[in-house]
Amino acid sequence: MDINANTLRGIYTGLSTAYNGRFDSVQTYYSTVAMTVPSTTAMNEYPRLDDLPGFREWFGDRVVHDLSAQTYIIRNREFEKTISIKRSQIEDDQIGIFAPVAAQMGQDAAEFPDQLVFPLMKKAETVKCYDGQYFFDGDHPGYDENGGANIASNFADGAGPAWYLIDDSQFMKPFVYQPRKKFTLTPMQNPDDPNVFYQGKFVWGVDGRCNAGLGLWQLAYKSKATLNEANFTAAYTAMTTIRRRDGSVLNIRPKKILVPPALRMTAKKLLEAELVNGGESNVLAKSIEVIDIPYLA
Repeated sequence: MDINANTLRGIYTGLSTAYNGRFDSVQTYYSTVAMTVPSTTAMNEYPRLDDLPGFREWFGDRVVHDLSAQTYIIRNREFEKTISIKRSQIEDDQIGIFAPVAAQMGQDAAEFPDQLVFPLMKKAETVKCYDGQYFFDGDHPGYDENGGANIASNFADGAGPAWYLIDDSQFMKPFVYQPRKKFTLTPMQNPDDPNVFYQGKFVWGVDGRCNAGLGLWQLAYKSKATLNEANFTAAYTAMTTIRRRDGSVLNIRPKKILVPPALRMTAKKLLEAELVNGGESNVLAKSIEVIDIPYLA
């Protein structure tokens, strides 16, 4: 194959098609637990996300609830992946073997938010959030039905693999995915480029800017206790009884349970099987969607 502007443009078009086609078709899971908040600068600064009050009947003047002065900053990070193709491989018409590589790069780029969000979720019991407590903790500041100080928990310790209850029906989510620059495929394929002249290689790279951070702890519950009916019910109850500062219920309803592969069958037997104990109806059947996440292993 002769190497000229037309052939190089055709190669880039083919690689881009493979990259974008795979990027757009990959199933991801981060949106189950993370709200996407685009960024236009080096960082985003978030107010305390649980300061929103409930509605009240309007008598007299409005009651203004100031959002807390406490803020939480998520700084964007840069990420890249780069490949090279030897000039001789193009000359020998071997470019076809790189289309699957470009497609895999597209898949990796699409799945990258998963790789940011779920490792953060795994370690969030050691990461402090806006109220000064660890994100998954047994003693978050909470409130009773009269707005009095109380303790709220979204964590149960134990020796087993962790499982997570998630309410993904709210606009806000337990975590934040913050994209700044979309991951795109960029060529460095001018025959006069130094990498071509000195190394005989054409270079294609993918780069983007983004990060993940903490959102509303109230919308997620982590348990390391044995996944059984009693512990599931305790976690579900803990989430659904959390209140706002004014004493009103937050109306949290866990919709999904996220488990590592090791708990997949346990979760399905507990929460999907119609019959248990030799023929009894399973009151928990279909009460929540089971999703196994490899990144939680």
